[in-house]
Amino acid sequence: MAKQQNIVKRIVQKIAHDNEVGARKGVLEDLFNDFNTNRAQVYKFNFIRGIFFGLGSVLGGTVLIAGAIWLLNLTGQFIPGIAGFVDEIVRIVQARH
Repeated sequence: MAKQQNIVKRIVQKIAHDNEVGARKGVLEDLFNDFNTNRAQVYKFNFIRGIFFGLGSVLGGTVLIAGAIWLLNLTGQFIPGIAGFVDEIVRIVQARH
């Protein structure tokens, strides 16, 4: 009997928790719809936000990789295969100027 009461108690708690979560989601959805009445504006904002996120990721990755290569070059631990490739690129760039 105690086991059944424990199960019922857990079920009631789960239902109460799910109702609370659903109510919070509903309030957030209503707030979003109140502030953003124009869907085209939301799509435009998210598109521009995505472009800036992508550009920031590329620039950040470039800075990190360049910094890692610079540090490896300073310590002389540059990978020999890559070193030859980089030397060739430097030679080509210098030949153009």
